[in-house]
Amino acid sequence: MTATLAAPPDARSRWARVQGPTFLAVGVLAASVALHVRDPHQAGSWGLCPWLVLTGTYCPGCGGLRAVNDLTRGDVAGAASSNLLLVGALPLLGAWWLRRMRDGWRGVRRQPTDRQAYWLTGLVLGVTAVFWVLRNLPFATWLTP
Repeated sequence: MTATLAAPPDARSRWARVQGPTFLAVGVLAASVALHVRDPHQAGSWGLCPWLVLTGTYCPGCGGLRAVNDLTRGDVAGAASSNLLLVGALPLLGAWWLRRMRDGWRGVRRQPTDRQAYWLTGLVLGVTAVFWVLRNLPFATWLTP
């Protein structure tokens, strides 16, 4: 049997604890406003995807800018048709952000185990790889942007 010690409470100030999630939210908001103002649906408005130009196949991020633009306009179906992986991941990322903010506000320090970190990393990389391959197969054209 292995005993684990609880992490001590975070002694930093509340602002220092929530600073990271706050700046992340400000950055995401700024990027969303920029994508709302300058429409990525117009070819070349945000440049070209280097992966698509070099290989002719879609990467997991292709359509992500259009998806964010569609979400800022309230078009969830349009966003899902541009990049289903991004739209599906947003509720999970939002829940993670809320948990980080809540823990920072309360001074709770969570330390994932190595096993949890490896499992989560493998899951994210595996789902991304499967999505990447599927969206480039002929029978899954509904996943293309």
